[in-house]
Amino acid sequence: MGISSLNIKESTIRIVQPTGTESLALNKESKPKLTKIPRMQKFYGQSAQDYFVEKVMKGKIYGTFVEIGSNHPIGVNNTFLLEHKYGWWGFMVEYNGEYINEYKLYRPRSYHFIRDATTINFREEFEKVTFPRNIDYLQIDLDVENRSTLTTLENMDKQIFDDYKFATITFEHDIYRGDYFETRRISREIFAKRGYVLVFPDVHAGEPYGEHEDWYVHPDLVDMEFINKIKTNESLRSGEIVKRLDYFSQEH
Repeated sequence: MGISSLNIKESTIRIVQPTGTESLALNKESKPKLTKIPRMQKFYGQSAQDYFVEKVMKGKIYGTFVEIGSNHPIGVNNTFLLEHKYGWWGFMVEYNGEYINEYKLYRPRSYHFIRDATTINFREEFEKVTFPRNIDYLQIDLDVENRSTLTTLENMDKQIFDDYKFATITFEHDIYRGDYFETRRISREIFAKRGYVLVFPDVHAGEPYGEHEDWYVHPDLVDMEFINKIKTNESLRSGEIVKRLDYFSQEH
């Protein structure tokens, strides 16, 4: 679903320059400015991935993310809400160059990589900007059928997982389309080896799609009391996940 199909209205939201290490997210040319962006929705992710991150991280401000497979900077995007509502910044990786001007306009806090994710040395890129060792969100949403999804994860496992942790992860395996390269099984083994907890397995994207993602947390970086309340072994749809997050966020 593209941005043109979203029922949203424009409003003016001020882009506030952060202080301290967070200012590394801004390009040298970037200055605080007024930017026309759509009025904020509850979530923008196809399956409410951003809402999951928002709730697990308890509305954290100035968080960090690595979004691999960014696609459009707003519509069906998992980090737009985090960047514009909470001041997050990070790495946006997208093979398709058609969105670069919109990235610069609507996502000025973040770094934009128009590259094949499988060719990126993430350790080198993280070290260039002194990226924190504890990162708040990782998205991997690529093409399982050409193995880029699994190859990127394996590269990150070798390059950075010894020294960097992610508080939340959404990983697209697209098992409903077929078991390409055993992506789901191998990815689960990698994340388990690294100590991640599978919170929502086989998240269902709704018709005409199906079970497409696994969502994880790292127990060192999140409130595990909350996680143990929301965690399930069942495949849920986004609406069910949102209700579950809302219910347990109210401290029932």
